[in-house]
Amino acid sequence: MRLNFKVLYAIIFISSWNFAHAQVKQLKLSRVEEMANLPQPLKIINWKLMAQNFDKTVYDFNAKGEYWPMIWMDSTRKNFDQPVMGIYTAVGDVRQGKNNKGMFHEALANMGAVMGASLVGIDKSKQNGVNYAAMLKNYFNRDTKWNIMMNNTAPEVALLGGGYGRDWWYDVYPNVLFYAVCEQYPEEKDFDWMAKSIAEKFYQADSILKGDYNYSYFDYAAMKPMKNQICAQQDAAAGHAWVLYAAYKKFGDKRYLKGAISAMTALESNKINPTYELLMPFGAYLAARMNVEQGTNFDVQKLLAWTFDGTAVCREGWGVLTGKWNGYDISGVVGSTVDHGGYGFLMNTFDAAWPLIPTVRYDPSYANAIGKWMLNAVNASRFFYPQYMPADRQTIPQHAAVTKGVIAYEGFAKTSTFDTLYMDKKGPVAQGDGPKWVPGKNPDVSQFSVYGSGHVGIFGAIVEKTNIEGVLKLDVLATDFYRNKAYPTYLIYNPYAQSKTVAYKVKGIKKVDLYDAISQKVIGKNIAAKSNVSIAGNHSVLIVEVPAGSKLTTTNKKLVANGIVIDYMKK
Repeated sequence: MRLNFKVLYAIIFISSWNFAHAQVKQLKLSRVEEMANLPQPLKIINWKLMAQNFDKTVYDFNAKGEYWPMIWMDSTRKNFDQPVMGIYTAVGDVRQGKNNKGMFHEALANMGAVMGASLVGIDKSKQNGVNYAAMLKNYFNRDTKWNIMMNNTAPEVALLGGGYGRDWWYDVYPNVLFYAVCEQYPEEKDFDWMAKSIAEKFYQADSILKGDYNYSYFDYAAMKPMKNQICAQQDAAAGHAWVLYAAYKKFGDKRYLKGAISAMTALESNKINPTYELLMPFGAYLAARMNVEQGTNFDVQKLLAWTFDGTAVCREGWGVLTGKWNGYDISGVVGSTVDHGGYGFLMNTFDAAWPLIPTVRYDPSYANAIGKWMLNAVNASRFFYPQYMPADRQTIPQHAAVTKGVIAYEGFAKTSTFDTLYMDKKGPVAQGDGPKWVPGKNPDVSQFSVYGSGHVGIFGAIVEKTNIEGVLKLDVLATDFYRNKAYPTYLIYNPYAQSKTVAYKVKGIKKVDLYDAISQKVIGKNIAAKSNVSIAGNHSVLIVEVPAGSKLTTTNKKLVANGIVIDYMKK
């Protein structure tokens, strides 16, 4: 049989062109498939402005109005010989302020607010002559010999609130927050040795646990795993792993890398979904990142499914909510998928974006899924704020003015979770748990969450609107802490069925080439300020702004420009 060499050559040419310019195959997340492509009613607020206004309004010792100011000074000097700023957990919380010697305040609120403000460009180390970043040192519990960050500064007030030596995530998450702050303030006195101490404690703990995280908490002073009435929190392994990997990137100690891999292996080995609170998305992110940076083979799909699906056993139904409640798309918020038909929380939603958005950089096959989730989450999250939720869908709209437009309800539920109160409200019902924390004493306004609202800087740093409503430009580097050098990188997802053209604005002032890590090709050359970028319907681009004219080379399946990786999955 004679070969037609012209046809053969054409087949080879077309095949090799398709291989060179193949789209990264997009993988689906079943929970995200349930969400609206274009949630309604659709409105994207200015999250960066919200973050700036929160900082300006809440960090005002002279703020006027009932329940204000929201901050105070704690002069008990626990752990470090310095005063520390306290910030309310919820508006009017009777446990706080001058009560309990001014000692009851939480790292979740204080660290979250400092980290969030810093993400949107506010220097918290010298704000109006005050170093708020340095004050966070008081949460480092050296008086108790735990020598890690904890949610309170001392055990005297620990039983007033959640966590502190009995509930694992409360002990792990302040260290995750601190490591983020630590990178933002690398010159801050004492931060390095404190970060080192935390890494040592977490490394030793993982070595003692030997892959078995089936405990309620870990005593980091006695270095013993503990069980109590709180169910096992195996997802603490994700928090251990994130801190240890950050420590490895910061200090270069390969023991920490070994510990991170060990903790991730323990996490992935669970037979059930071990999601408890906040930590699982960090495991999914690490799986994607370590797979391309360290050659591991963690199951990103499995960990993302555990994050989203609401199949958690210990914390029943914990995951990402989906659905339309009485005409309102509420998909994307994080919380209980079963409590009173669903109960989503603001802080959990903000904090899920922290690891999930940069996950796409390391595994672009989830660009569409994460882009669609984030649009839904960003859209629904405005409903936590009284000014964006209709009055008949809030428990206490008459008190909205006390929030000064920057403090949101703690959550919203399909039906009121107070059982005998607010039962006339149609879901989604904006509300909060504050009155339940100190029954009969905490006022109704304690439904407004200062601690959750303080994490708004995560959205503020990531989310930018484009010229098309509902098409978001997401900064995937904003919360990619302890990363290698990278060029500005943005995920843009088109939720419309039709192709859309986005007016893309370049970050810097020098000319760049626009490389799309989804189509794996340069889609714009020598761009000075802005360029039109066409995005197919229900598809994404992952744009990397590479200096114009850079030579691109492929090494070990990574596409590199000037020694900097711009595509981790180049074939």
